[in-house]
Amino acid sequence: MRLIPLLLALLLTGAPAAAADKRIALTFDDAPRQRGAFFTPDERAKRLIAGLRRAKVRQAAFFVNPGNFGKNDGVGGEQRIAAYVRAGHVIANHSWSHPALTDVPATDYIANIDKAEEWLKRRPGHRPWFRFPYLNEGRADKAKRDAVRAALAQRGLRNGYVTADGADWNMEALTTDAVKAGKRVDREALRALYVETMVGAAEYSDALARKVLRRAPAQVLLLHETDLAALYIADLVKGLREAGWTIVTADEAYADPLGSSQPDVPSTQGTLTEALAWEQGLPAPRWYDRVAPKVADPLFRARVLHEGDTPK
Repeated sequence: MRLIPLLLALLLTGAPAAAADKRIALTFDDAPRQRGAFFTPDERAKRLIAGLRRAKVRQAAFFVNPGNFGKNDGVGGEQRIAAYVRAGHVIANHSWSHPALTDVPATDYIANIDKAEEWLKRRPGHRPWFRFPYLNEGRADKAKRDAVRAALAQRGLRNGYVTADGADWNMEALTTDAVKAGKRVDREALRALYVETMVGAAEYSDALARKVLRRAPAQVLLLHETDLAALYIADLVKGLREAGWTIVTADEAYADPLGSSQPDVPSTQGTLTEALAWEQGLPAPRWYDRVAPKVADPLFRARVLHEGDTPK
């Protein structure tokens, strides 16, 4: 009989929310990518699809750069994207050729989006979402930022925002460089570091969102179509679930009212949770520390390559 009073007390005292409201969607950028440290692009796609199926992930989202077809991804890029869709996943716009908004005129950037959308909108599994390459929304150039925001609205495209980022692309690059250099890569340590880092990104964003929004929105985890994802996605999903997370579809995550937010901050690049925290005046750092190479790189060298001491 003590259970009911205890539950009431937890609710009234503002105790941490139940794990059931920790929801997260998996999204993969830069598809199709070039060959990585271990697999051909075809091998990687097959392993990633199998890993998602094994982990019982009903739907992930792949943000596509159609301009990569037949270039750095070898042959068969279009077929790999189609395979993701056949497996139940969805595809969305990551621009044609992955430019940074700060490097090109807004008109050229918008044309790059349009070129990708022309290819994507005729494909099964298409969703009307656009994700900024490098999460770069113009940085301090608000005129560019606002021009692209207006263009997206005119085209019926929503911002395919990110809330949680563990810079998996950097870990992939470190691994590829190590393999090319002939260094011994401790694969079990790499798996553990990958899972720990990406789960940590989700946990960090959840805590920040609760502070900023006073609620727990569905999180959107940024991953990339990498060899590390192909190797360890099932392990990552297991780690997330053990930490209390429910894996939801990208459709469910992007149905959250959070998606209508357009923070006005001095420089727009990074996760949406970071921008919202900045807009509310929360002091830096407002980002997960392992997105910084000065933090992530020494961890990788010590734990995966066994070079030097493990940073504290």
